[in-house]
Amino acid sequence: MKVEQIYTGCLAEATYFIQSNGEALVIDPLRETAPYIQKAKENNVKIKYIFLTHFHADFVSGHVDLAKKSGATIVFGPNATADFDFYSAKDNEEFKLGKLKIKLLHTPGHTMESSTYLLHDENGNPHCIFTGDTLFIGDVGRPDLAVKSNFSEEDLAGLLYDSLRNKIMPLDDNIIVYPAHGAGSACGKNMSKETFDTLGNQKLLNYALKSDMSKTEFIKELTTDLAKPPKYFPKNVLMNQSVNVEIDSILKKGTIAIDANSFEKLNSDASILTLDCRTQKDFSKSHIPNSLFIGLNGAFAPWVGTLISDINQSIILVCPEGKEQEAVTRLARIGYDNSIGFLDGGIKSWIDAGFETDSVLSIQPSTLEKKYSTISNLVDIRKPGEYNSEHIKDIENLPLDAIYESMDKYNPEKTYHIHCQGGYRSMIASSILKANGIHNVIDIAGGFKLIKDTTDLEMVTQQCSSNN
Repeated sequence: MKVEQIYTGCLAEATYFIQSNGEALVIDPLRETAPYIQKAKENNVKIKYIFLTHFHADFVSGHVDLAKKSGATIVFGPNATADFDFYSAKDNEEFKLGKLKIKLLHTPGHTMESSTYLLHDENGNPHCIFTGDTLFIGDVGRPDLAVKSNFSEEDLAGLLYDSLRNKIMPLDDNIIVYPAHGAGSACGKNMSKETFDTLGNQKLLNYALKSDMSKTEFIKELTTDLAKPPKYFPKNVLMNQSVNVEIDSILKKGTIAIDANSFEKLNSDASILTLDCRTQKDFSKSHIPNSLFIGLNGAFAPWVGTLISDINQSIILVCPEGKEQEAVTRLARIGYDNSIGFLDGGIKSWIDAGFETDSVLSIQPSTLEKKYSTISNLVDIRKPGEYNSEHIKDIENLPLDAIYESMDKYNPEKTYHIHCQGGYRSMIASSILKANGIHNVIDIAGGFKLIKDTTDLEMVTQQCSSNN
């Protein structure tokens, strides 16, 4: 028996590849199929099943493509409906994989079809559970992501309470919990950075598994202070219920090299978005005017899904050298399938062709400290919870995820000093502001962390009113 967790940090997502006696199964695969096909080939195993814990909201799964290429059977739990062929399993139904046995436990609550898979080892002993978004390490799945549901958030939270206590908590304490997500995912409120744990330890540490918590208390906890989910979440659920464009076609179209002159013509088309995914330092130094910065070195896909409202948006890319396929893949993981090529030769080819560039002034925290008494427009673009925890005195909080709704708070005639936690999000905000006519933007390099560590600026804390 071999159980492998394949963790993708950008999405804080865990896929699982399990094998036994020449057979394998994949749980909650990402959009790209090549890694699973290659892993099966290297281990000389045949992929027999593709188990889905539920219809995911935060990424597009490659289950249909993978089933077509491998011959595997797609399995969902009760209540699932989709536009493709799959096996609809019953609660407590068992599956054989080599010398292993896997039992499906229907655990509705996060969504109605949500299911947990209980794996028994070669000796028939319960070994681990793959909980999807039903149970995380330190948290549980939020109850507001189901699409076209006849159940309210409170109804789903109540079902989740029952699922946890009737299906999961009675299991042995030494069973390993393998969830679908970790810290950084928007599918829960308080996930741990750990990606697995024993069930016994979670009974001690996870608030949602407290034995003395009533259903009323549980429902209130789960439905209070829920941050709005990213706008692309409902679209990804629908895509996961559908048959989508094959990933190979998306990669082929998206990785076409475009020369600078042709790129300039596309960039001039208002219906096409130029997305710069280099580092914030490179973007600050020189970039194509009006391009949007979201770097591959950060939470690229979630910010794309949050800030690019049209999932069908045509996109041309400015990438770090050799990172074109990675960029297109990470866009496709969340359903942004319309990349139409990248700038051949990068920003250097654009400059060599004589086209105009723009830049963002980035200053060190020490410079901010010297100018602090004369600055009137300081903006902290972190989340409200981060801001409430600690922030610079007299600085305004305008979170990045609501920047388009906050655009009327910016005056084109004024200069704004912007920071986030580490410098990634503030450069995204700077690019959006400049593209919307707010050109006097100064980024504070290193963000709040460096400001706090290297300056004596006065800080303020306040009572948190949100878990955002």
